[in-house]
Amino acid sequence: MSRYTGPVCRLCRREGTKLYLKGDRCYTAKCSLGRRPVAPGQHGKSRKKLSEYGIQLREKQKAKRIYGLREEQFSLYYEIAERMKGITGENLLQLLERRLDNVVYRIGFGVSRPQSRQLVRHGHILVNGKRVDIPSYLVEKGNIISVDAKSADEIEFFKVFKEDAAKAVVPWLLVNREKLEGNVVSMPARADVDLPIDEHLIVEHYSR
Repeated sequence: MSRYTGPVCRLCRREGTKLYLKGDRCYTAKCSLGRRPVAPGQHGKSRKKLSEYGIQLREKQKAKRIYGLREEQFSLYYEIAERMKGITGENLLQLLERRLDNVVYRIGFGVSRPQSRQLVRHGHILVNGKRVDIPSYLVEKGNIISVDAKSADEIEFFKVFKEDAAKAVVPWLLVNREKLEGNVVSMPARADVDLPIDEHLIVEHYSR
């Protein structure tokens, strides 16, 4: 199945919550969910109450769309999380957070996960000094995520990033705005994932 390329605001309306797919726009009055808080389609206002399975499915779809994954990718992450030691749901969220495109977003190099994925694919991001253009690359503790020197000089956004006031960053990342780099100081914990995701429902969905 190919990646969704339609209007992303429809995805937020379908899930009934902000997925923050358009960056700063999601925090303004222009957000489509705020102006049209119903599911898309002609029957959006008359959606019936979801069954237990429907609730679990929507939670899985929500997480999948937040991180911009295809169904087979998300299922693979779940299988890996299930084989890991610890709580499956928390393992799943940790794997998703460790994706390079998400880390680039968390550092602040990109204003949204889709934009951060594009930065990685176009070769603007380095891991420990080496170019990595695979968005699904999983970072490890101690990795240093930085911007290619040529990209830092040519792309205006990175120049603004250096001068911009420091924004809140998740505890497991240490950001040096002047050097345009972020250091993975620890693995992400459940408390660090500030997203409207109930991982228990996702586990129940796959355990049926």
